[in-house]
Amino acid sequence: MRARLSDIAQQAEVSEATVSRVLNDRPGVAPETRQAVLTALDVLGYERPARLRKRSAGLVGLVVPELDNPIFPAFAQIIESTLAQSGFTPVLCTQTPGGVTEDEYVEMLLDRQVSGIVFVSGLHADTAANHDRYRALIARPLPIVMINGYVGGIAAPFVSCDDREAAELAVAHLVAFGHRRIGLITGPDRFVPVQRKVAGFRSAMTRLVGATEAEIDELAELSLFGVEGGEAAAGRLIERGVTGLVCGSDLMALGAIRAARQRGLAVPGDISVVGYDDSPLIAFTDPPLTTMRQPVAAMAVAAVRALVDEINGHAAPNSEYLFRPELVVRGSTAVVRPAETTPTSGAGPAGGAQRQRPTAPSLVVPA
Repeated sequence: MRARLSDIAQQAEVSEATVSRVLNDRPGVAPETRQAVLTALDVLGYERPARLRKRSAGLVGLVVPELDNPIFPAFAQIIESTLAQSGFTPVLCTQTPGGVTEDEYVEMLLDRQVSGIVFVSGLHADTAANHDRYRALIARPLPIVMINGYVGGIAAPFVSCDDREAAELAVAHLVAFGHRRIGLITGPDRFVPVQRKVAGFRSAMTRLVGATEAEIDELAELSLFGVEGGEAAAGRLIERGVTGLVCGSDLMALGAIRAARQRGLAVPGDISVVGYDDSPLIAFTDPPLTTMRQPVAAMAVAAVRALVDEINGHAAPNSEYLFRPELVVRGSTAVVRPAETTPTSGAGPAGGAQRQRPTAPSLVVPA
């Protein structure tokens, strides 16, 4: 024990007597000195005495739709870490197709008497779902916070990335590179984030390109979330001659790149692709993906703080907090390749003649 006291004292730069007072939880030690000794214990790998271990303030449920999409583990990691710093023990609940549902997870969490629940992209984002389940939780009362999705009339804090602005920024980026025939790929339209992306896409295409409603309808493809959905939707839009694609997720963007390459097209040489999320490792794809970054850390911390305030009786305003996305430019977008003008009978969304540029022999892609 003497050797340990000596090691701890040296690491904390205090006397052995001070270490002894801290370990025995005696008064007369300044808070910063006490913290220095506890930190030294942790650094040296010594287990804290039971009396000095931070007691859990309770369990908090964290419900995410899946872990296959890297953006959800990113949210989970920061939420769990932030909860732990506040003294709460996180309980991660992951849904899988055909597995445990959100409602079943909630029942399990209630049985464990959780202090609150954080929902990430849950049924609150689905306009076709019955949202009375959340009103019932609030009536218990149980503090809840919801990320990425919004339901009017629910007395709880909502934390979202501004999907409408993300779509507008993505379109503006492609327009600045000379693209005019730009397509949108995203998920089913019953989801709030999808509806907002579509609204932003329509607004930007009307304002920046002069596209008509009919032309925009032709350039928007709703599909299943994921690589396969992105690939299928991109294939249809490539056949319609798009030169740029705005995607609802990074995984859908990877599917779009695969669809382009299967048709002998180069990214970004023949077609530019913008993702959404900036999920981990996406900077190391081939090519590195230009994407709209969700501020995951800021959103996760804000959600946890709102929940902890609710648990402690300091209710946060029951409204939606929108976080601004960030355009991260990498290697999947570029200036439109110079094209040879060819006579056509139609006009592009900008009102000018459509142009035809050389591509693979099996496919001619109008710009």
